[in-house]
Amino acid sequence: MDIEYTGRQTVITKKLKTQAEAGLARISKLVGKTASPHVILTTDKYRRSAEVTLKTRGQSLVANCEATDMEVALHDALCKLEQQVVRHNQKKTTAKRHPKTAARDSESMDEVRVVQKAAVKKTSGSAASDQVSGNGKAANGNGRKAVPMVVHSFPSKSPLVEPHVVRSIDSAAMRPMSLEEAVKEAEFRDRDVFVFRDHEGQALVLHRKRDGIMELIQVP
Repeated sequence: MDIEYTGRQTVITKKLKTQAEAGLARISKLVGKTASPHVILTTDKYRRSAEVTLKTRGQSLVANCEATDMEVALHDALCKLEQQVVRHNQKKTTAKRHPKTAARDSESMDEVRVVQKAAVKKTSGSAASDQVSGNGKAANGNGRKAVPMVVHSFPSKSPLVEPHVVRSIDSAAMRPMSLEEAVKEAEFRDRDVFVFRDHEGQALVLHRKRDGIMELIQVP
């Protein structure tokens, strides 16, 4: 890689050249040896600026940095240029990959469109065939219309399952009690239905509905 140097009010020392060659040698591994670099070092009173231009086949990259020391400015410019080269290579790699993906997506969409068109044609053909068949004369020489048939499956009713009955003694009180006692006892036994007799011998039923309200049923 041939490096071109330009010094503006600056003496380009051997140390600066060695530093520039080392940094550009690292960059050349990323862009190749065909690139042409140009290093411009400028001194303006107390400011030192380093500008590194790298011309490649497809693009020209420029990095410019300032510092109070020329070596620092050149180091920062080389680092900045290297970052630009890395980003440029990543963009090129991404641009090469996208067309293949886009082509595959386009082919997939074309296949979907072909399948959809075939389905539409098939549906339209079936509808036209059904319409001609419904008219009778075109599909049937006798001119009879197609009559829809209903197919019944047997048995028409599913067999009933006999209920499973279990005897319970926890849902009935063994002694007479008041309504308040019956409610507490039903809550204690965790029963939705509780049968008891009051002190007058009347049979009563407590029933907890789905909304949680307890209703009192008098047995006649």
